Amino acid sequence: MNLLAIETATESCSVALLSGERLFARSELAPRRHAELLLPMCDEVLAEAGLARRGLDAIAVGCGPGAFTGVRLAVSAAQGIAFALGIPVVPVSSLAALALQAPDGDAPILAVIDARMGEIYAGWFRRRPDGLVEPSSAETVGPAAGLPLATRAACHVVGSGWSTYRDVLRERLGGEPAWAEGDRFPQAVDVARLAWSRFGDAVAPEQALPVYLRDKVALTLAEQQRGR
Repeated sequence: MNLLAIETATESCSVALLSGERLFARSELAPRRHAELLLPMCDEVLAEAGLARRGLDAIAVGCGPGAFTGVRLAVSAAQGIAFALGIPVVPVSSLAALALQAPDGDAPILAVIDARMGEIYAGWFRRRPDGLVEPSSAETVGPAAGLPLATRAACHVVGSGWSTYRDVLRERLGGEPAWAEGDRFPQAVDVARLAWSRFGDAVAPEQALPVYLRDKVALTLAEQQRGR
């Protein structure tokens, strides 16, 4: 199977192609340049694999949560390519893709993305026997101080939410995580790995929808003034 994966929900713009046992990938930290980079990256991995677009069997997409424009771009691109080729889309949580970067082991995994406006996107995950991850609670958005706690056990924390709110999260978790890395972003290679394992969840392109978790992109003037 040939699977093209797209992930642009955060500062990182990434594309990956899984072709049998071969993996081809591109990734760049490029805020505000995702629209410029995305399609050329797709063409590059296809060319490296020696594969034409018509050879694709499905598109995998990190459907959020994350930056509104980034999530919309990824989903729109996935839908457009899939419509043109008549192939399905496999939606994957961007938080799940992020959680996959945590170390192996039995420790609970907390994936956190800085959602701006004083909030984080958060999801708790557990490692499966096959090395992939699955959610252990619903994904949320809200202040770091109000993070829902899925466990009191020492956990692994990954994502930009840790860089921005580490002191608040450390207090909320009741201590230092077993491992934490804030300089990580969801990547298309992990979207591809998760999608490959659940091809049965593929949907028609129009059914692949963005996941925002909130419907607000900026603080009002009054809210900004209260925060001063």
